[in-house]
Amino acid sequence: MTRDITKLTHKIIKDPALNVVLYQPEIPANTGNIARLCGAAKIRLHLIHPLGFQVDDKHLKRAGLDYWYEVDIRHYKGFDEFLDSIEEGAQEKLLVFSKHANQNYSKAIVKYGDYLLFGQETMGLPISIRDSYPCYRIPIWGSVRSLNLSTTVGIVTYHYLHQLGLF
Repeated sequence: MTRDITKLTHKIIKDPALNVVLYQPEIPANTGNIARLCGAAKIRLHLIHPLGFQVDDKHLKRAGLDYWYEVDIRHYKGFDEFLDSIEEGAQEKLLVFSKHANQNYSKAIVKYGDYLLFGQETMGLPISIRDSYPCYRIPIWGSVRSLNLSTTVGIVTYHYLHQLGLF
């Protein structure tokens, strides 16, 4: 019998500099890399379900996520539940990232405590979400169609931590 990791205690970060939000992530290795980044940078990770993988001991250990307990992780049944859970006024702190956006991520004005929302690896974010919040992209000059999700989160997050003066 495997334990449901979503029910176990995780590290709690009282006032995270940033929040990373993954909308229905599909690939456990990407989520694992992002969780490691969040643990290393003391950033809260929000996972909006459904996930494309199971979050239990057996599956996490197979993916090498033995540090999962070091990450402040919040789970939500859907996007509306996530929106309902964040503090009042926080919806204005939501920045969205998509390869379909026109604005460069480096042009965003980021504030302490902002929420950085990233979409699914295969489908990205629904257009209704992209159109409802400030939406940014990482420029790609080569002929590849997109960057890996965990690479994208790493680029954006560390850029904004630097912008906030945290290193």
